[in-house]
Amino acid sequence: MASSTTTTAQEFITCDLCIKPVQQFCNSCQVGLCEDCINKHAKSLKSMKHDIIPFTKRTVQPVFPQCTSHSHQRCEAHCQQCDVPVCIKCLNGQHKGHVFEDMDKIVALRREKIKQETAEIEDIILKTTTQDLDTENKISKAMAHYEDFQKQTNDYREQWHLEVDNIYNKLDSLIQLLKEHHITALKLCHSQLNSQNSSMIQTVQENKEILKSNIVSDVNNYQSKLKEYRDIPQITDLPFPSLQTKSDQGSELGRELEGFKATLTQTSLSSLTDEVSFSSVKELIEEAKVIANIPTNVKNLLKIACVESNKAWINGQDKMITCVDIHSAVQDTVTSTCKYLPNDITVTRQGELIYSDSNNRTLNIVRDGKIETQITTPRGWHPDGLCCTRSGDILVSMFTADRSHRKIVRYQGQRLTQEIDKDEHGDPIYQGGEYAMFVVENNNGDIVASDINADTVVVVDRTGKVRFRYNDKPPRGKESFSPAQIVTDSMGHIIVTDVSNNCLHILDQNGQFLRCVDNCGLDCPNGLSMDSEGRLWVGLFDSGEVKVIQYMK
Repeated sequence: MASSTTTTAQEFITCDLCIKPVQQFCNSCQVGLCEDCINKHAKSLKSMKHDIIPFTKRTVQPVFPQCTSHSHQRCEAHCQQCDVPVCIKCLNGQHKGHVFEDMDKIVALRREKIKQETAEIEDIILKTTTQDLDTENKISKAMAHYEDFQKQTNDYREQWHLEVDNIYNKLDSLIQLLKEHHITALKLCHSQLNSQNSSMIQTVQENKEILKSNIVSDVNNYQSKLKEYRDIPQITDLPFPSLQTKSDQGSELGRELEGFKATLTQTSLSSLTDEVSFSSVKELIEEAKVIANIPTNVKNLLKIACVESNKAWINGQDKMITCVDIHSAVQDTVTSTCKYLPNDITVTRQGELIYSDSNNRTLNIVRDGKIETQITTPRGWHPDGLCCTRSGDILVSMFTADRSHRKIVRYQGQRLTQEIDKDEHGDPIYQGGEYAMFVVENNNGDIVASDINADTVVVVDRTGKVRFRYNDKPPRGKESFSPAQIVTDSMGHIIVTDVSNNCLHILDQNGQFLRCVDNCGLDCPNGLSMDSEGRLWVGLFDSGEVKVIQYMK
Protein backbone atom coordinates (compact mmCIF):
# COMPACT_ATOMS: atom_id res chain seq x y z
CA MET A 1 0.00 0.00 0.00
CA ALA A 2 1.15 3.52 -0.76
CA SER A 3 3.14 5.15 2.07
CA SER A 4 2.38 8.61 3.43
CA THR A 5 2.72 10.88 6.42
CA THR A 6 -0.89 12.11 5.90
CA THR A 7 -3.85 11.03 3.74
CA THR A 8 -4.80 14.59 2.80
CA ALA A 9 -1.44 15.67 1.46
CA GLN A 10 -1.32 13.79 -1.87
CA GLU A 11 1.98 15.27 -2.94
CA PHE A 12 3.68 13.21 -0.24
CA ILE A 13 2.05 9.87 -1.28
CA THR A 14 3.87 7.77 -3.85
CA CYS A 15 2.74 4.96 -6.14
CA ASP A 16 3.19 1.42 -4.77
CA LEU A 17 4.84 0.38 -8.08
CA CYS A 18 7.10 3.42 -8.63
CA ILE A 19 8.08 6.71 -7.04
CA LYS A 20 5.64 8.96 -8.87
CA PRO A 21 2.78 10.69 -7.02
CA VAL A 22 -0.27 8.47 -6.49
CA GLN A 23 -3.49 9.34 -8.31
CA GLN A 24 -5.63 6.20 -8.40
CA PHE A 25 -6.34 3.31 -6.05
CA CYS A 26 -7.19 -0.35 -6.75
CA ASN A 27 -9.82 -1.25 -4.19
CA SER A 28 -9.55 -4.89 -5.19
CA CYS A 29 -5.82 -5.13 -4.50
CA GLN A 30 -5.56 -2.23 -2.02
CA VAL A 31 -2.65 -0.56 -3.83
CA GLY A 32 -2.03 3.07 -4.77
CA LEU A 33 -1.22 3.75 -8.46
CA CYS A 34 -0.04 6.58 -10.67
CA GLU A 35 -1.56 7.01 -14.15
CA ASP A 36 1.37 5.19 -15.80
CA CYS A 37 1.11 2.12 -13.57
CA ILE A 38 -2.65 1.40 -13.88
CA ASN A 39 -2.28 -0.78 -16.99
CA LYS A 40 0.84 -2.45 -15.65
CA HIS A 41 -1.07 -3.44 -12.50
CA ALA A 42 -4.10 -4.73 -14.42
CA LYS A 43 -1.94 -6.81 -16.79
CA SER A 44 0.02 -8.37 -13.88
CA LEU A 45 -3.23 -9.82 -12.45
CA LYS A 46 -5.33 -10.45 -15.56
CA SER A 47 -7.64 -13.00 -13.99
CA MET A 48 -8.75 -10.64 -11.24
CA LYS A 49 -11.26 -7.91 -11.41
CA HIS A 50 -9.71 -4.55 -10.54
CA ASP A 51 -11.81 -1.78 -9.04
CA ILE A 52 -9.84 1.36 -10.01
CA ILE A 53 -11.07 4.55 -8.29
CA PRO A 54 -9.57 7.98 -7.45
CA PHE A 55 -7.20 7.76 -4.53
CA THR A 56 -9.30 10.15 -2.41
CA LYS A 57 -12.33 7.81 -2.69
CA ARG A 58 -10.47 4.65 -1.73
CA THR A 59 -11.97 2.11 0.71
CA VAL A 60 -9.68 0.22 3.01
CA GLN A 61 -10.48 -3.50 2.68
CA PRO A 62 -8.75 -6.71 3.64
CA VAL A 63 -6.05 -7.72 1.20
CA PHE A 64 -6.31 -11.50 0.79
CA PRO A 65 -3.10 -13.43 0.11
CA GLN A 66 -2.27 -14.66 -3.39
CA CYS A 67 -2.78 -18.36 -3.97
CA THR A 68 0.44 -20.35 -4.16
CA SER A 69 -1.15 -22.90 -6.52
CA HIS A 70 -3.05 -20.62 -8.92
CA SER A 71 -1.41 -17.44 -10.09
CA HIS A 72 -3.43 -14.26 -10.17
CA GLN A 73 -5.94 -15.70 -7.64
CA ARG A 74 -6.68 -14.39 -4.14
CA CYS A 75 -7.38 -16.75 -1.25
CA GLU A 76 -10.74 -15.81 0.20
CA ALA A 77 -11.23 -19.01 2.20
CA HIS A 78 -9.30 -21.20 4.61
CA CYS A 79 -9.18 -25.01 4.38
CA GLN A 80 -9.81 -26.37 7.86
CA GLN A 81 -8.58 -29.84 6.98
CA CYS A 82 -5.27 -28.70 5.49
CA ASP A 83 -5.02 -25.44 7.54
CA VAL A 84 -3.99 -23.36 4.50
CA PRO A 85 -5.50 -20.41 2.62
CA VAL A 86 -7.30 -21.44 -0.61
CA CYS A 87 -8.79 -19.72 -3.66
CA ILE A 88 -11.98 -20.58 -5.66
CA LYS A 89 -10.04 -22.86 -8.00
CA CYS A 90 -8.56 -24.74 -5.02
CA LEU A 91 -12.04 -25.41 -3.62
CA ASN A 92 -13.02 -27.07 -6.90
CA GLY A 93 -9.69 -28.79 -7.28
CA GLN A 94 -7.36 -30.44 -4.80
CA HIS A 95 -9.33 -29.19 -1.76
CA LYS A 96 -12.72 -30.29 -3.13
CA GLY A 97 -14.92 -31.72 -0.41
CA HIS A 98 -12.84 -30.24 2.39
CA VAL A 99 -14.38 -28.15 5.13
CA PHE A 100 -13.48 -24.49 4.81
CA GLU A 101 -14.34 -21.12 6.32
CA ASP A 102 -14.42 -17.61 4.94
CA MET A 103 -11.15 -15.79 5.28
CA ASP A 104 -13.03 -12.79 6.71
CA LYS A 105 -14.22 -14.89 9.67
CA ILE A 106 -10.76 -16.37 10.19
CA VAL A 107 -9.21 -12.89 10.06
CA ALA A 108 -11.84 -11.49 12.47
CA LEU A 109 -11.19 -14.29 14.96
CA ARG A 110 -7.44 -13.85 14.69
CA ARG A 111 -7.76 -10.08 14.92
CA GLU A 112 -9.68 -10.55 18.18
CA LYS A 113 -6.99 -12.92 19.45
CA ILE A 114 -4.27 -10.44 18.46
CA LYS A 115 -6.22 -7.67 20.18
CA GLN A 116 -6.49 -9.72 23.38
CA GLU A 117 -2.84 -10.71 23.25
CA THR A 118 -1.85 -7.10 22.59
CA ALA A 119 -3.87 -5.94 25.60
CA GLU A 120 -2.30 -8.64 27.73
CA ILE A 121 1.19 -7.72 26.50
CA GLU A 122 0.47 -4.08 27.32
CA ASP A 123 -0.52 -5.16 30.82
CA ILE A 124 2.70 -7.18 31.07
CA ILE A 125 4.67 -4.16 29.80
CA LEU A 126 3.05 -2.05 32.55
CA LYS A 127 3.94 -4.66 35.15
CA THR A 128 7.50 -5.10 33.87
CA THR A 129 7.92 -1.33 33.76
CA THR A 130 6.82 -1.14 37.39
CA GLN A 131 9.08 -4.06 38.27
CA ASP A 132 11.91 -2.46 36.31
CA LEU A 133 11.55 0.74 38.35
CA ASP A 134 11.37 -1.34 41.51
CA THR A 135 14.49 -3.23 40.42
CA GLU A 136 16.32 0.03 39.73
CA ASN A 137 15.39 1.21 43.22
CA LYS A 138 16.61 -2.06 44.69
CA ILE A 139 19.87 -1.76 42.72
CA SER A 140 20.35 1.77 44.09
CA LYS A 141 19.61 0.57 47.63
CA ALA A 142 21.93 -2.42 47.22
CA MET A 143 24.72 -0.18 45.89
CA ALA A 144 24.26 2.24 48.80
CA HIS A 145 24.12 -0.62 51.31
CA TYR A 146 27.31 -2.26 50.07
CA GLU A 147 29.10 1.08 49.87
CA ASP A 148 28.14 1.70 53.52
CA PHE A 149 29.04 -1.90 54.32
CA GLN A 150 32.46 -1.50 52.72
CA LYS A 151 32.98 1.78 54.56
CA GLN A 152 32.01 0.05 57.81
CA THR A 153 34.52 -2.75 57.24
CA ASN A 154 37.19 -0.17 56.34
CA ASP A 155 36.38 1.67 59.58
CA TYR A 156 36.79 -1.60 61.48
CA ARG A 157 40.05 -2.22 59.62
CA GLU A 158 41.33 1.21 60.73
CA GLN A 159 40.19 0.58 64.32
CA TRP A 160 41.99 -2.76 64.44
CA HIS A 161 45.11 -1.31 62.86
CA LEU A 162 44.99 1.56 65.35
CA GLU A 163 44.64 -0.91 68.21
CA VAL A 164 47.61 -2.95 66.99
CA ASP A 165 49.65 0.22 66.37
CA ASN A 166 48.80 1.47 69.86
CA ILE A 167 49.89 -1.83 71.41
CA TYR A 168 53.23 -1.81 69.62
CA ASN A 169 53.73 1.92 70.12
CA LYS A 170 53.36 1.29 73.83
CA LEU A 171 55.74 -1.64 73.65
CA ASP A 172 58.25 0.58 71.86
CA SER A 173 57.81 3.26 74.51
CA LEU A 174 58.27 0.81 77.36
CA ILE A 175 61.33 -0.73 75.73
CA GLN A 176 62.80 2.73 75.19
CA LEU A 177 62.02 3.66 78.78
CA LEU A 178 63.68 0.51 80.13
CA LYS A 179 66.63 1.10 77.88
CA GLU A 180 67.00 4.63 79.23
CA HIS A 181 66.81 3.41 82.84
CA HIS A 182 69.33 0.65 82.17
CA ILE A 183 71.79 2.78 80.22
CA THR A 184 71.46 5.68 82.68
CA ALA A 185 72.27 3.37 85.61
CA LEU A 186 75.29 1.96 83.78
CA LYS A 187 76.49 5.42 82.75
CA LEU A 188 76.14 6.64 86.33
CA CYS A 189 78.27 3.72 87.55
CA HIS A 190 80.75 4.41 84.75
CA SER A 191 80.92 8.08 85.73
CA GLN A 192 81.48 7.22 89.41
CA LEU A 193 84.29 4.80 88.52
CA ASN A 194 85.96 7.41 86.29
CA SER A 195 85.59 10.08 88.95
CA GLN A 196 87.09 7.87 91.69
CA ASN A 197 89.86 6.73 89.37
CA SER A 198 90.77 10.35 88.56
CA SER A 199 90.75 11.19 92.27
CA MET A 200 92.98 8.22 93.09
CA ILE A 201 95.47 9.14 90.34
CA GLN A 202 95.62 12.66 91.72
CA THR A 203 96.10 11.33 95.28
CA VAL A 204 98.91 9.03 94.16
CA GLN A 205 100.70 11.97 92.55
CA GLU A 206 100.21 14.09 95.68
CA ASN A 207 101.49 11.25 97.93
CA LYS A 208 104.60 10.84 95.80
CA GLU A 209 105.27 14.56 96.08
CA ILE A 210 104.96 14.28 99.91
CA LEU A 211 107.40 11.37 99.94
CA LYS A 212 109.90 13.43 98.01
CA SER A 213 109.39 16.45 100.27
CA ASN A 214 111.53 17.14 103.33
CA ILE A 215 108.85 19.34 104.84
CA VAL A 216 107.72 17.62 108.02
CA SER A 217 104.34 19.38 108.14
CA ASP A 218 103.34 17.84 104.77
CA VAL A 219 103.86 14.40 106.21
CA ASN A 220 102.21 15.21 109.54
CA ASN A 221 99.15 16.75 107.81
CA TYR A 222 98.64 13.79 105.52
CA GLN A 223 95.02 12.54 105.56
CA SER A 224 94.45 8.97 104.48
CA LYS A 225 91.83 8.33 101.78
CA LEU A 226 92.46 4.61 101.54
CA LYS A 227 89.25 3.64 103.29
CA GLU A 228 87.25 5.80 100.87
CA TYR A 229 89.01 4.31 97.86
CA ARG A 230 88.54 0.75 99.05
CA ASP A 231 84.78 1.29 98.70
CA ILE A 232 84.80 0.76 94.94
CA PRO A 233 81.47 1.57 93.26
CA GLN A 234 79.75 -1.66 92.32
CA ILE A 235 78.98 -2.20 88.67
CA THR A 236 75.24 -2.14 88.19
CA ASP A 237 74.13 -5.55 87.02
CA LEU A 238 70.47 -5.13 86.12
CA PRO A 239 68.55 -8.03 84.59
CA PHE A 240 67.24 -7.56 81.09
CA PRO A 241 63.47 -7.03 81.03
CA SER A 242 61.09 -9.58 79.51
CA LEU A 243 57.52 -9.28 78.31
CA GLN A 244 54.98 -11.89 79.39
CA THR A 245 51.86 -12.35 77.30
CA LYS A 246 48.62 -12.67 79.24
CA SER A 247 46.03 -13.15 76.54
CA ASP A 248 43.49 -14.49 79.04
CA GLN A 249 43.40 -11.00 80.53
CA GLY A 250 43.00 -9.32 77.15
CA SER A 251 39.90 -7.71 75.70
CA GLU A 252 38.50 -9.25 72.54
CA LEU A 253 37.37 -7.37 69.44
CA GLY A 254 35.11 -9.41 67.17
CA ARG A 255 33.28 -9.03 63.85
CA GLU A 256 30.91 -11.60 62.28
CA LEU A 257 29.35 -11.84 58.82
CA GLU A 258 27.29 -14.92 57.92
CA GLY A 259 29.62 -17.86 58.63
CA PHE A 260 32.78 -15.74 58.85
CA LYS A 261 34.05 -14.65 62.26
CA ALA A 262 37.27 -12.82 63.11
CA THR A 263 38.62 -11.87 66.51
CA LEU A 264 41.52 -9.78 67.75
CA THR A 265 42.67 -10.19 71.33
CA GLN A 266 44.69 -7.41 72.94
CA THR A 267 47.18 -8.45 75.58
CA SER A 268 46.74 -6.22 78.58
CA LEU A 269 49.60 -3.79 79.22
CA SER A 270 48.05 -1.99 82.15
CA SER A 271 51.22 -0.71 83.74
CA LEU A 272 54.97 -1.05 83.80
CA THR A 273 54.97 -3.14 86.98
CA ASP A 274 52.31 -5.57 85.73
CA GLU A 275 53.98 -6.60 82.50
CA VAL A 276 57.70 -5.88 82.84
CA SER A 277 59.98 -7.53 85.33
CA PHE A 278 62.59 -4.88 86.13
CA SER A 279 64.49 -4.49 89.34
CA SER A 280 64.52 -0.69 89.43
CA VAL A 281 60.75 -0.11 89.80
CA LYS A 282 60.40 3.21 91.61
CA GLU A 283 58.18 4.14 94.53
CA LEU A 284 57.04 7.48 95.93
CA ILE A 285 59.03 8.62 98.94
CA GLU A 286 57.36 9.95 102.06
CA GLU A 287 58.98 13.37 101.95
CA ALA A 288 60.09 14.87 98.63
CA LYS A 289 63.40 16.72 98.81
CA VAL A 290 65.00 19.57 96.88
CA ILE A 291 68.15 18.50 95.02
CA ALA A 292 69.00 21.91 93.57
CA ASN A 293 67.83 25.52 93.60
CA ILE A 294 68.45 27.27 90.29
CA PRO A 295 68.12 31.06 90.31
CA THR A 296 67.32 32.59 86.92
CA ASN A 297 66.89 36.09 85.59
CA VAL A 298 63.53 35.17 84.02
CA LYS A 299 60.71 37.31 85.37
CA ASN A 300 57.34 35.62 85.78
CA LEU A 301 58.65 32.19 84.84
CA LEU A 302 55.98 30.34 82.85
CA LYS A 303 57.24 27.16 81.18
CA ILE A 304 59.97 24.55 81.63
CA ALA A 305 61.10 21.78 79.25
CA CYS A 306 63.90 19.51 80.47
CA VAL A 307 66.72 18.34 78.22
CA GLU A 308 68.21 15.06 79.44
CA SER A 309 69.27 15.09 83.11
CA ASN A 310 70.93 18.39 83.92
CA LYS A 311 69.46 21.26 81.91
CA ALA A 312 66.16 22.75 80.81
CA TRP A 313 64.65 25.39 78.53
CA ILE A 314 62.64 28.08 80.36
CA ASN A 315 60.71 31.14 79.30
CA GLY A 316 58.79 34.01 80.83
CA GLN A 317 56.66 36.84 79.51
CA ASP A 318 58.85 37.83 76.57
CA LYS A 319 60.18 36.35 73.33
CA MET A 320 63.30 34.84 74.86
CA ILE A 321 63.72 31.11 75.57
CA THR A 322 66.75 30.30 77.74
CA CYS A 323 68.54 27.03 78.42
CA VAL A 324 69.99 26.74 81.95
CA ASP A 325 71.81 23.85 83.59
CA ILE A 326 71.44 22.49 87.10
CA HIS A 327 74.30 24.76 88.25
CA SER A 328 72.49 27.94 87.10
CA ALA A 329 74.75 28.45 84.08
CA VAL A 330 73.10 29.70 80.88
CA GLN A 331 73.83 27.19 78.11
CA ASP A 332 71.92 28.75 75.21
CA THR A 333 69.32 31.38 74.29
CA VAL A 334 66.78 31.55 71.48
CA THR A 335 64.84 34.60 70.38
CA SER A 336 61.49 33.22 69.26
CA THR A 337 59.59 34.47 66.21
CA CYS A 338 56.50 35.16 68.35
CA LYS A 339 54.91 38.60 68.37
CA TYR A 340 54.62 38.47 72.15
CA LEU A 341 55.81 35.23 73.78
CA PRO A 342 55.74 31.48 73.09
CA ASN A 343 52.53 29.80 74.22
CA ASP A 344 54.32 26.62 75.26
CA ILE A 345 57.67 24.86 74.88
CA THR A 346 58.71 21.21 74.73
CA VAL A 347 61.56 19.07 73.41
CA THR A 348 61.59 16.13 71.01
CA ARG A 349 63.10 12.76 71.87
CA GLN A 350 66.18 13.99 70.01
CA GLY A 351 66.41 17.00 72.37
CA GLU A 352 65.32 19.63 69.85
CA LEU A 353 63.32 22.60 71.17
CA ILE A 354 59.77 23.16 69.85
CA TYR A 355 57.57 26.13 70.71
CA SER A 356 54.03 27.16 69.75
CA ASP A 357 53.16 30.57 68.32
CA SER A 358 49.41 31.19 68.51
CA ASN A 359 49.57 34.54 66.74
CA ASN A 360 51.07 32.99 63.58
CA ARG A 361 49.30 29.60 64.08
CA THR A 362 52.63 27.74 63.89
CA LEU A 363 54.69 25.12 65.68
CA ASN A 364 58.37 25.94 65.30
CA ILE A 365 61.45 23.79 65.85
CA VAL A 366 64.93 25.04 66.68
CA ARG A 367 67.39 22.95 64.69
CA ASP A 368 71.12 23.68 64.41
CA GLY A 369 70.54 27.17 65.75
CA LYS A 370 67.89 27.96 63.12
CA ILE A 371 64.14 28.27 63.61
CA GLU A 372 61.95 26.32 61.16
CA THR A 373 58.16 26.21 60.93
CA GLN A 374 57.20 22.57 61.34
CA ILE A 375 53.38 22.77 61.39
CA THR A 376 50.79 25.43 60.56
CA THR A 377 47.48 24.76 62.31
CA PRO A 378 44.11 24.85 60.45
CA ARG A 379 42.61 28.26 59.74
CA GLY A 380 40.61 29.53 62.71
CA TRP A 381 42.54 27.42 65.24
CA HIS A 382 45.55 28.63 67.26
CA PRO A 383 48.11 26.34 68.96
CA ASP A 384 48.67 26.39 72.70
CA GLY A 385 50.00 23.54 74.88
CA LEU A 386 52.48 21.01 73.40
CA CYS A 387 53.65 17.48 74.09
CA CYS A 388 56.08 15.27 72.14
CA THR A 389 54.98 11.67 72.73
CA ARG A 390 57.25 8.63 73.02
CA SER A 391 56.09 7.45 69.58
CA GLY A 392 57.22 10.74 68.00
CA ASP A 393 53.72 12.26 67.57
CA ILE A 394 52.96 15.80 68.69
CA LEU A 395 49.88 16.58 70.81
CA VAL A 396 48.67 20.17 70.51
CA SER A 397 45.91 21.93 72.40
CA MET A 398 44.18 24.55 70.22
CA PHE A 399 41.68 27.35 70.67
CA THR A 400 39.47 29.47 68.40
CA ALA A 401 40.16 33.16 67.87
CA ASP A 402 37.44 34.14 70.37
CA ARG A 403 38.77 31.46 72.78
CA SER A 404 35.27 30.02 73.15
CA HIS A 405 36.26 26.52 72.04
CA ARG A 406 39.27 24.31 72.76
CA LYS A 407 40.37 20.91 71.52
CA ILE A 408 43.41 18.62 71.39
CA VAL A 409 44.81 17.28 68.11
CA ARG A 410 47.49 14.74 67.27
CA TYR A 411 50.04 15.21 64.49
CA GLN A 412 52.11 12.43 62.95
CA GLY A 413 54.78 14.43 61.18
CA GLN A 414 52.78 17.21 59.53
CA ARG A 415 49.62 15.09 59.15
CA LEU A 416 46.72 15.70 61.52
CA THR A 417 45.51 12.23 62.58
CA GLN A 418 43.22 12.77 65.59
CA GLU A 419 40.94 15.44 67.05
CA ILE A 420 39.52 15.35 70.57
CA ASP A 421 36.86 17.92 71.35
CA LYS A 422 33.45 16.35 72.16
CA ASP A 423 32.31 13.49 74.37
CA GLU A 424 29.89 10.68 73.45
CA HIS A 425 26.94 13.02 74.09
CA GLY A 426 28.30 15.68 71.74
CA ASP A 427 29.22 18.04 74.57
CA PRO A 428 32.60 19.86 74.65
CA ILE A 429 35.23 18.01 76.68
CA TYR A 430 37.33 21.09 77.36
CA GLN A 431 36.15 24.48 78.56
CA GLY A 432 36.70 27.61 76.52
CA GLY A 433 38.33 30.63 78.11
CA GLU A 434 41.33 32.92 78.10
CA TYR A 435 43.79 30.61 79.88
CA ALA A 436 46.10 28.06 78.27
CA MET A 437 45.51 24.30 78.31
CA PHE A 438 48.53 22.04 78.76
CA VAL A 439 48.64 18.46 77.50
CA VAL A 440 50.76 15.33 78.06
CA GLU A 441 50.52 11.63 77.14
CA ASN A 442 50.65 8.90 79.79
CA ASN A 443 52.26 5.44 79.53
CA ASN A 444 48.93 3.70 78.89
CA GLY A 445 48.11 5.99 75.95
CA ASP A 446 45.81 8.31 77.94
CA ILE A 447 45.87 11.98 76.97
CA VAL A 448 46.05 14.15 80.09
CA ALA A 449 45.12 17.84 79.97
CA SER A 450 45.40 20.61 82.51
CA ASP A 451 42.21 22.52 81.68
CA ILE A 452 42.97 25.75 83.53
CA ASN A 453 39.71 27.43 82.48
CA ALA A 454 37.79 24.67 84.27
CA ASP A 455 40.39 24.28 87.08
CA THR A 456 40.33 20.57 86.23
CA VAL A 457 42.61 17.79 85.07
CA VAL A 458 40.80 15.99 82.21
CA VAL A 459 41.94 12.52 81.12
CA VAL A 460 40.72 10.76 77.95
CA ASP A 461 41.79 7.40 76.61
CA ARG A 462 43.65 6.97 73.33
CA THR A 463 40.38 7.09 71.37
CA GLY A 464 39.30 10.38 72.96
CA LYS A 465 36.71 8.96 75.38
CA VAL A 466 36.66 10.72 78.76
CA ARG A 467 38.01 8.47 81.54
CA PHE A 468 37.87 10.86 84.49
CA ARG A 469 38.20 14.44 85.73
CA TYR A 470 40.09 15.63 88.83
CA ASN A 471 39.72 18.95 90.65
CA ASP A 472 40.10 18.19 94.37
CA LYS A 473 41.80 20.44 96.90
CA PRO A 474 44.96 19.00 98.51
CA PRO A 475 44.58 17.65 102.08
CA ARG A 476 46.07 20.78 103.68
CA GLY A 477 44.96 23.16 100.96
CA LYS A 478 42.84 26.23 101.69
CA GLU A 479 42.09 27.33 98.16
CA SER A 480 40.33 25.65 95.26
CA PHE A 481 42.44 23.52 92.93
CA SER A 482 44.25 25.73 90.39
CA PRO A 483 46.31 23.65 87.94
CA ALA A 484 49.05 24.81 85.59
CA GLN A 485 51.68 22.68 83.83
CA ILE A 486 51.40 18.92 84.02
CA VAL A 487 53.64 15.84 83.48
CA THR A 488 53.50 12.04 83.74
CA ASP A 489 56.31 9.76 84.89
CA SER A 490 57.60 6.26 84.15
CA MET A 491 55.14 4.71 86.60
CA GLY A 492 52.13 6.36 84.95
CA HIS A 493 51.74 8.93 87.76
CA ILE A 494 50.16 12.26 86.87
CA ILE A 495 51.85 15.28 88.49
CA VAL A 496 50.34 18.76 88.23
CA THR A 497 51.24 22.11 89.79
CA ASP A 498 48.64 23.81 92.01
CA VAL A 499 49.35 27.54 91.89
CA SER A 500 46.86 28.63 94.55
CA ASN A 501 47.89 26.01 97.13
CA ASN A 502 51.66 26.17 96.46
CA CYS A 503 52.06 22.43 95.93
CA LEU A 504 52.13 19.53 93.49
CA HIS A 505 49.38 16.91 93.20
CA ILE A 506 50.46 13.34 92.40
CA LEU A 507 47.74 11.02 91.04
CA ASP A 508 47.82 7.48 89.75
CA GLN A 509 46.83 6.81 86.13
CA ASN A 510 43.21 6.22 87.20
CA GLY A 511 42.88 9.62 88.89
CA GLN A 512 43.32 8.51 92.50
CA PHE A 513 45.11 11.06 94.67
CA LEU A 514 48.39 9.64 96.02
CA ARG A 515 50.54 12.37 97.46
CA CYS A 516 50.90 16.12 97.83
CA VAL A 517 54.34 17.76 97.55
CA ASP A 518 54.03 20.86 99.72
CA ASN A 519 57.24 20.78 101.74
CA CYS A 520 59.77 22.12 99.24
CA GLY A 521 59.20 25.85 99.41
CA LEU A 522 57.03 25.95 96.33
CA ASP A 523 55.86 29.55 96.23
CA CYS A 524 53.45 29.94 93.28
CA PRO A 525 54.64 26.89 91.29
CA ASN A 526 53.76 27.19 87.62
CA GLY A 527 56.22 25.57 85.20
CA LEU A 528 56.82 21.82 85.47
CA SER A 529 58.97 19.28 83.64
CA MET A 530 60.77 15.99 84.30
CA ASP A 531 64.37 15.12 83.52
CA SER A 532 65.71 11.78 82.30
CA GLU A 533 66.52 10.70 85.89
CA GLY A 534 62.89 11.09 86.96
CA ARG A 535 63.34 14.34 88.90
CA LEU A 536 60.85 17.19 88.78
CA TRP A 537 61.95 20.67 87.70
CA VAL A 538 59.47 23.17 89.15
CA GLY A 539 59.46 26.82 88.05
CA LEU A 540 58.24 29.45 90.52
CA PHE A 541 56.30 32.20 88.79
CA ASP A 542 57.12 35.17 91.02
CA SER A 543 60.81 34.56 91.84
CA GLY A 544 61.86 32.91 88.57
CA GLU A 545 63.62 30.21 90.61
CA VAL A 546 63.68 26.58 89.46
CA LYS A 547 63.67 23.81 92.05
CA VAL A 548 64.85 20.29 91.18
CA ILE A 549 62.89 17.83 93.32
CA GLN A 550 63.32 14.13 93.96
CA TYR A 551 60.02 12.48 94.83
CA MET A 552 60.62 8.77 93.96
CA LYS A 553 63.10 6.25 95.29
